[in-house]
Amino acid sequence: MSFKMLSGDAIPLLGFGTYMVDGFQQTKDVMDHALTVGYRLFDTAKMYGNEKDIGKALKVLLPKHNLSRKDVFITTKLLPSDHGKKAYEAIKESLDKLDCEYIDLYLIHWPGSYGASSKKLPALRAESWKRMVEAQREGLVKNIGVSNYTVKHLKELFDNSEGVFPAVNQIEWHPYYHPYDIFEFCKEHKILVQAYMPLGSGSRDLLNDSDVTKIAKQLGKTNAQVILKWSLQQGVGVIPKAASQSHMEENFKLDFTLPDDAMSSLSNLKKRQKFDWDPESLE
Repeated sequence: MSFKMLSGDAIPLLGFGTYMVDGFQQTKDVMDHALTVGYRLFDTAKMYGNEKDIGKALKVLLPKHNLSRKDVFITTKLLPSDHGKKAYEAIKESLDKLDCEYIDLYLIHWPGSYGASSKKLPALRAESWKRMVEAQREGLVKNIGVSNYTVKHLKELFDNSEGVFPAVNQIEWHPYYHPYDIFEFCKEHKILVQAYMPLGSGSRDLLNDSDVTKIAKQLGKTNAQVILKWSLQQGVGVIPKAASQSHMEENFKLDFTLPDDAMSSLSNLKKRQKFDWDPESLE
């Protein structure tokens, strides 16, 4: 299950999110089971504070699972305060913490920057991208992309792209919030949309939605499986995180097809809610 890039690199459509996975022992245990289940993409960020633990865990776990570095896909992200000229050094810092030769996918985490005025943001983003392109050309990263970018931000990037376009735009995406303007723009320009928070927030409102429950019962699937499959069936990658081994296994078993009426119902749920940060107001 992967998205084929023009360069020949493959980005798995199903990955494992590591937000709030903390400490070496927990990180190792979680990743051990994830690798056993079959996950190969691990999504982290400087902001999560666990890059070093992930790197240490992989050193132990890859030999255990008879895997090598090329068998796993590591995504990490630029801290908003590292925008601009600091982006190149931030990549090297993440590489050092992950203790590996390259990063598979490096993303601008947020189109804003802590403490910067709105007027300075376009220049900061352009400089960050320039440094990321430099790192890609040097082989420090395989793919580069963005996160939380609106169509406005993507168009701006295209005007300052250094001849390299983003491989991925990672955004909040689930049946309660699915900005199709971003989806269609990315589809047109061969940018993979990757969903963070694909099951909604910790409030479990989406997971407990009565319409989702009805569809899940009809298909003999869990609510989470139905929600994740709704994204995947549209070609949107998902990176759910799971607190238990059973949920980790459940989220991986997505080898079924949602009928058209279920897809339509999920795309038109009555409730509309965005749970995480909103980039729409950023210049």
